[in-house]
Amino acid sequence: MTRALIVVDVQNDFCEGGSLGVDGGAAVAGAISAALRSGQQGRHWDHVVASRDHHADPGAHFSDAPDFVDTWPPHCRTGTPGASFHPELDVARIEAVFDKGLHEAAYSGFEGIEPGGASMGAWLRAHDVDAVDVVGIATDHCVRATALDAAAGGFTTRVLLSLCTGVAPETTTKALEQMRTAGIQLAR
Repeated sequence: MTRALIVVDVQNDFCEGGSLGVDGGAAVAGAISAALRSGQQGRHWDHVVASRDHHADPGAHFSDAPDFVDTWPPHCRTGTPGASFHPELDVARIEAVFDKGLHEAAYSGFEGIEPGGASMGAWLRAHDVDAVDVVGIATDHCVRATALDAAAGGFTTRVLLSLCTGVAPETTTKALEQMRTAGIQLAR
């Protein structure tokens, strides 16, 4: 089995102090880096990829009066520090970055494209990946969407909860149940 780690949206705007900061975001960035350096808990990844929110003009996704379900405050604008990976995330092992949401809302890393034009799914298949571990921000939004798309795409999917953080307990609980129902393994 060839396993890849998918690092979801560990960006400045999604960590403390960012325009959509999630409590624990910086700690997750550091924990992912530590896991990559040490092979934490016996985990081994043949490949490491990342998704990145990368908005230029996402239309109704941005709002001055966001509902925090379908509309959000401006975040991860192309070319701004908020769109950059958090400095605690060691990007040395990341082989491909998939930008998503340039002109629309995008939650799943599988909606992203790398600079060569490949989608995440196509890139993983081209590298013979059949299993993925999903980590990052936020458990109840982009991690959930990425994991669901991975499972729907035929990848054996596991979410490593100790390397994720969610926005809110209620929506995180719902997301965990949705992932569990889809056959995704939830691990610590």
